[in-house]
Amino acid sequence: MRSGEPSASPHRHSRPTLHNRRVPRPTSSPTARRVAGIGGLLELLDAGRLARDPHRPDDADLLTHGLRCAAVLETLAPGDLELQVAGLVHDLGTLLEPRCPDRHPAAGAEAVRPLLGRRVADLVAGHEDAVRYLVTVDVSYRSRLGPGAREHLRRLGGLMDPDERSTFLARPDAEALVTLRRADDTARTPAGRVPSLDHWTLALYAVAATARP
Repeated sequence: MRSGEPSASPHRHSRPTLHNRRVPRPTSSPTARRVAGIGGLLELLDAGRLARDPHRPDDADLLTHGLRCAAVLETLAPGDLELQVAGLVHDLGTLLEPRCPDRHPAAGAEAVRPLLGRRVADLVAGHEDAVRYLVTVDVSYRSRLGPGAREHLRRLGGLMDPDERSTFLARPDAEALVTLRRADDTARTPAGRVPSLDHWTLALYAVAATARP
């Protein structure tokens, strides 16, 4: 698996507070698919406190889920800052296009590519391909899917055929996509305190500074 940015710990530095930030309303406008800099991205992520995954309405809000996912990845892949940031933003498309939840990986990738670069965007775009891969190769994983997740899997295309599986494994970030997906699943379980959105400010700036669209 390719490493991302060096495993510097952004939380050791001071961060601008987000507590007084105005929370924007999520929008489904196609013109809102790109985010205006790191400040705009942080505002949009913060708006996730008002939204939930339509496939799992009983889960935590999208902000909490993204923070949990990023925290899991910070432990699993401490040297891969791009993967951690991808975990933070992987459901951004649900906020951008709430009426088209099945398109959220593509919508999120489109939004972050100019800002966070190709690799983060590709991880966001592919995180549900990893679901199809895992249910194809891991029977125990498939058996744990609930009714809503099974219906969502059906809409994604169901199990991968051999050609699709080979294509997935040939992707340079196949292993990272599987790690992201497992972190996504882990993040659906309530955990202890996780770092707030402030914790990720410097990480987002660091990834943006070296991003290649």
